[in-house]
Amino acid sequence: MTMLTEPAGRSDGALAGSLALPGDYWELLKPRVMSLVVFTALAGLVVAPGHVHPVVALVSLLATAVGAGASGALNMAYEADVDALMKRTSGRPIPTGRVTSGEAYAFGGVLSVVSVMMIGIAANWLSAALLAFTIVFYALIYTVWLKRATPQNIVIGGAAGALPPMIGYAIVTNSVTLDSFILFAIIFVWTPPHFWALALLKSEDYAKAGIPMMPIAKGTARTRLEILLYTIVLVPLAMMPWVTGLAGAVYGAVALVSGAVMMWLAWRCYSVRVGPEADKAARNLFAFSILYLFLLFAVLLAERGLALAAHLGL
Repeated sequence: MTMLTEPAGRSDGALAGSLALPGDYWELLKPRVMSLVVFTALAGLVVAPGHVHPVVALVSLLATAVGAGASGALNMAYEADVDALMKRTSGRPIPTGRVTSGEAYAFGGVLSVVSVMMIGIAANWLSAALLAFTIVFYALIYTVWLKRATPQNIVIGGAAGALPPMIGYAIVTNSVTLDSFILFAIIFVWTPPHFWALALLKSEDYAKAGIPMMPIAKGTARTRLEILLYTIVLVPLAMMPWVTGLAGAVYGAVALVSGAVMMWLAWRCYSVRVGPEADKAARNLFAFSILYLFLLFAVLLAERGLALAAHLGL
């Protein structure tokens, strides 16, 4: 299989043995991505109707985090050659020779199996199947196939990053519903404008590595248009939890105001195309998009937490 080969461009030192410290294996897990996965999975778990034992919830969220980390390790193992060529990733453990690709594959593979078994035993096998699908989709479909094959890599591959709230919801309900799909859809549609704003800023890196990101394959003008179009879909979509009753009025207000800001920044990114101001517009959109998603899911959590506290008379 392709994934079992050593990526091209590895140094002899990296192939000879490992110089890894515990922190290097922690870095393989992509902890920032893992924290976002846990956060959105927690939101799905909290807003789901019904109750789950706190220990089951904790173990299931831990399993989800481990599964996300396993995906990151497998991704880094396969992409060591690309990471070595890109400034922002060249310091990762495998390109620098601190961890070998074989060790990363083994680490990610073991964690994948452990995480799926953990959540299946603790919660249910639907959530386990969703977690397994997430790992396979990110590590194989996105990393091995889509990323180097099509400028739509982020669009299709975004499904992996959008599944955690659906997993959290399934932990409680053992089902997939319209509400959980809406949470999935918000992240799925958010992903292209978020990552393409970054791609506009890092296009030279991606070109050097041979990754056909949208600005390279279709040009920056097309990328800015796509960012705007996806944002036009995203903003009303983000209001849907309020429309369906999954979220309350506070969520609706936050989604409306933050969505207006997101739309304005996407318009600026589309309309300002040359010079330092163009980079500034893309940078502002990228930075706010992170805050935007955080606000949506944080308010979902806060509303449900306050409702629970009121129910318990706290």
